[in-house]
Amino acid sequence: MSGIFDRLETRVAREWQHRGPLAWSLTPLACLFGAVAALRRAAFSLGWLKSVRVGVPVVVVGNVTVGGTGKTPTVIALVEALRAAGFNPGVVSRGYGARVKTPTPVTPASAASVGGDEPLLISRRTGAPVWVCPDRVAAAEALCDAHRDVDVIVSDDGLQHYRLARDAELVVFDHRLGGNGFLLPAGPLREPLSRPRDATLINDPYAKTLPAWPNTFALQLAPADAWHLENPALRRPLAQFSGERVLAAAGIGAPERFFATLRAAGLSPQTRALPDHYAFERNPFADAHADAILITEKDAVKLGSWRDARIWVVPVEAALDHRLIAIVVEKVRGRSPA
Repeated sequence: MSGIFDRLETRVAREWQHRGPLAWSLTPLACLFGAVAALRRAAFSLGWLKSVRVGVPVVVVGNVTVGGTGKTPTVIALVEALRAAGFNPGVVSRGYGARVKTPTPVTPASAASVGGDEPLLISRRTGAPVWVCPDRVAAAEALCDAHRDVDVIVSDDGLQHYRLARDAELVVFDHRLGGNGFLLPAGPLREPLSRPRDATLINDPYAKTLPAWPNTFALQLAPADAWHLENPALRRPLAQFSGERVLAAAGIGAPERFFATLRAAGLSPQTRALPDHYAFERNPFADAHADAILITEKDAVKLGSWRDARIWVVPVEAALDHRLIAIVVEKVRGRSPA
């Protein structure tokens, strides 16, 4: 069943990149989806539905498309940038796949099944307070109550969670941009590309030019030295894997992006794309003929009790444009904590 679902997901993603017969046949539903989304946004804008301020400035990092675009490394880099600017940031997230219905803290010792893989990775990489809940307002309020020194909140995703009032919005795209430009289900867009935001980040290492949208910046993602899963103190530059049989595996929204990163580092790996948020309850590499298996940090936090001595984890560092950081800092400083 999962194989059928994976093939269907792949086909839909492919169809969303052009305006073929399937996309056009779904445009009536896309129009309905767009009308409902616009009505909901208008309801918050006009005050019919209330947005809630949580007492500190809020910066949302999200996307208007379906699928992963590079939000998590952006959140990590933004937390570090805000900290360097003198702030003490916290992070809230829905926690995709998390088993929580009430606000729950995520610490470096948490299980990915409890808080979600992305919040756990953010917690481990930044050391910032991280709280998850489907109700991001409740998560933010609980975080502020528990951490009185937090003076700005970064929301990992939640662009369409309008109930949480925000002071800055960053929208992240990858090489697919807006696909065919249609709204769901005819295309990948949750909202129109024209949706207002404070800045746009494009995660595409091969882009020679950026879209002519206001405040648009390249998102630079670079791999760091790989670390060994069983002995994290053991590290190797990616170039050292060039003479080995390497399998690259990724259970993220756009696995090809990870594979391209490894190829750009001079490797020619076998590749294995796994479903996004793959659980790793069992070792999917038991049959792999490889000397080394390279995986993402997001996947590493989900590995169960099993171990494979061939696994190395490749961290990715995001470099944010100083002009983007200046925009966010100005927005945050423009509204002092209550």
